[in-house]
Amino acid sequence: MLLPENCYLHIIDPQDRLMRQIHNADKVTATIAKMIHCAKIIDIPIIGNTQYKQGLGAYVPELEKLMVDVPRPDKTVFNALANRETKKLITALPASVTTAILVGVETHICIYQTAAGLQEIGITPWVVADAVSSRTEVNHTLGLERMRDMDVVIGPAEMILYELLRKSGTPEFKAVLPHILVR
Repeated sequence: MLLPENCYLHIIDPQDRLMRQIHNADKVTATIAKMIHCAKIIDIPIIGNTQYKQGLGAYVPELEKLMVDVPRPDKTVFNALANRETKKLITALPASVTTAILVGVETHICIYQTAAGLQEIGITPWVVADAVSSRTEVNHTLGLERMRDMDVVIGPAEMILYELLRKSGTPEFKAVLPHILVR
């Protein structure tokens, strides 16, 4: 079971020019926003990345405004951990952090390769199935299947958030609930 103190949220490449081509981009963007809001409420560290920002631009506007004070190294590699600055941020997280919650694009490229990179350094990747996608639905589906074959945990945002919250009635639950109920 997930515990907030064991997790960090990793946001990979939901950049404006790329998201214009992503299958279900609006839903994916809304779910990433939900995960960012909830991670901040639950006090889970957040790390982001951009892929070749010069060419693909900043995050989509609705996510860009949520990223104040979130480190976002730019990368040209597909495995975020192959980026020295990103790996340094991850290894600087508290020793209790053993799980990465992955959101972003593209499922079959950067999400998949980052999940594999996390496994190599002993961090368990959890992929938020409704907060990742690819340019085509088939690549998204095949990417999820490949990661499942690698024993990556895959689940919807709501399942992951309720697992992190554990119970209702807490101040965190009450603060997160409006974000969970947004569709």
